[in-house]
Amino acid sequence: MSDRQADRPWLIRTYAGHSTAQASNALYRSNLARGQTGLSVAFDLPTQTGYDSDHVLARGEVGKVGVPVCHLGDMETLFDQIPLDQMNTSMTINATAPWLLSLYIAVAERQGVDTTKLQGTVQNDLIKEYLSRGTYICPPAPSLRMIGDVAEYCYKHIPKWNPMNVCSYHLQEAGATPEQELAFALATATAVLDELKPRVPAEDFPVLAGRISFFVNAGIRFVTEMCKMRAFVDLWDEILQERYGVEDPKFRRFRYGVQVNSLGLTEQQPENNVYRILIEMLAVTLSKKARARAVQLPAWNEALGLPRPWDQQWSMRMQQILAYETDLLEFDDLFDGNPAVDAKVEALKNGARHELANIDGMGGAVSAIEYMKSRLVESNADRLGRIEAGETVVVGVNKWQEGEPSPLQSEDGGIMVVDPGVEADQIAGLEAWRAARDADAVQQALGTLRAAAREGRNIMPASIACARAGVTTGEWAAEMRAVHGEYRGPTGVSASPSNRTEGLDDLREAVDAVSGRLGRRLRFLMGKPGLDGHSNGAEQIACRARDCGMDIRYEGIRLTPEQIVAAAIEDEAHVVGLSILSGSHMPLMEELMERMRAAGQGHVPVIVGGIIPEEDAARLREMGVARVYTPKDFELNTIMMDIVTLADPKAVAAE
Repeated sequence: MSDRQADRPWLIRTYAGHSTAQASNALYRSNLARGQTGLSVAFDLPTQTGYDSDHVLARGEVGKVGVPVCHLGDMETLFDQIPLDQMNTSMTINATAPWLLSLYIAVAERQGVDTTKLQGTVQNDLIKEYLSRGTYICPPAPSLRMIGDVAEYCYKHIPKWNPMNVCSYHLQEAGATPEQELAFALATATAVLDELKPRVPAEDFPVLAGRISFFVNAGIRFVTEMCKMRAFVDLWDEILQERYGVEDPKFRRFRYGVQVNSLGLTEQQPENNVYRILIEMLAVTLSKKARARAVQLPAWNEALGLPRPWDQQWSMRMQQILAYETDLLEFDDLFDGNPAVDAKVEALKNGARHELANIDGMGGAVSAIEYMKSRLVESNADRLGRIEAGETVVVGVNKWQEGEPSPLQSEDGGIMVVDPGVEADQIAGLEAWRAARDADAVQQALGTLRAAAREGRNIMPASIACARAGVTTGEWAAEMRAVHGEYRGPTGVSASPSNRTEGLDDLREAVDAVSGRLGRRLRFLMGKPGLDGHSNGAEQIACRARDCGMDIRYEGIRLTPEQIVAAAIEDEAHVVGLSILSGSHMPLMEELMERMRAAGQGHVPVIVGGIIPEEDAARLREMGVARVYTPKDFELNTIMMDIVTLADPKAVAAE
């Protein structure tokens, strides 16, 4: 054993927020009392996409995947009795990052805290939103400018704050290979550094570069993932030194937080996820040279729904056992000079450099968004294909499916369900807030914000003034939409037939036969209602339907039920498929099915996929939904045959 002093543990966090600011505050305070050392805030989808809780698009989404924050009052409640000068807070927020940071600063001022002492991170990475997560608002160029505004403001006024957290986490969730995760994240970082460079004197640029942090994903192939982290360290050092001339190694340090992979968590035999999470955590903690600065772990039941406080506590205990019971932190790097590790790191670096050169050749990350998106959709199709074919083993899914029922899934189904009454309470509170504030002060603050955005000035000072005046999240975002316009990101799904037809002969024949009976090509409409931007599943269903010879339409994320029904009528769709992963399936599907019937489309079969508990699935079927799919339905070809059967006029006649 080494006689040197043990390292300090990483920041121990859980990613949390749900239902209301008050309930989330209680959860934060209990987690801190149990030994959590930093906060990681999950915001709900309306907050992430710049809508107030009473907006039409927010219906069914309020408080589901995070906490709703509409104004300063909500933010103040969220951090009640939590002294912000003693806290390290990570906020997973992107399109509305300048706004949520402004609210956080305004709360700190109200607490009487010296805001220059604030420590934490706003994710603030819009490029990965276009590629994988979908909570963008504005087009890439103004979004990049806003990232720069936050970084420049923090550099001058909150020096310990990380203004941008390059997020490769969702790239891996969207199917990225390790080389793609490295390259796409580093390309994003260079796009941001290029935006920042002209904003500060040359001698100050290294300090600014040193505040850029990363947020990564660690999958189950933990040796490869550990090598990926070592490759990240080397490549970031190389880029800062060679491309930007940063001489001080302190400012070239690769600083990152991590949440391990949720993509690989299974609905089948979910207790096995505990082992998966532990093994994935080792990838980002074992190598001292590439150890995470902060770790948050998903809970064993996240493929089933929202984890309960106990589930989150269990994941936190896993971190504490590794950090405090084992001897891991007493040793220098365990892998230095290991030939197998060195060879794998070099291979990953070379693959990433090749991909980076490709992206540079296209003019950088912003110009290459469409290219990167299509590469991710392809990689994800390959990944799913290997699982379907049994080439990649997933225990309990495609091998060893037989098992005892999990005693962890007790009478509450093993998950937390948000009370539907939360939305009405949140809206009532929002209306009261609007009624009580000084309307003139609000209009004046919004006018100043609009002028700053139009004139290309830094929007942070005006945003902070808006926060103090009582402006709401929806009002702030509406100004950004008005000045910069809205954006529809590329879907990565081409409608033209592909050459990915291996193993699809029977399905293609079935599609041809049914199309013949229909008198035209089987037309399948794929839609994503609501604000959930996790589009991977929808993309893969659309791609496979296209490869089977169906005529497909997939227009991407964030559609209202009304828009989907209009598209079904316009297309004369034979089958409509919907994907909803945020837990808002009940209200959205209720509205959609009512609209389908009212529009004379009640005969068109509707199928839906998502994280849907069995009792909800039964209610959806009662509503007239033809098929309900959950993560356990990983065989896409089975879903394709269901679509063919549902569209078949012969089968319909037989009924």
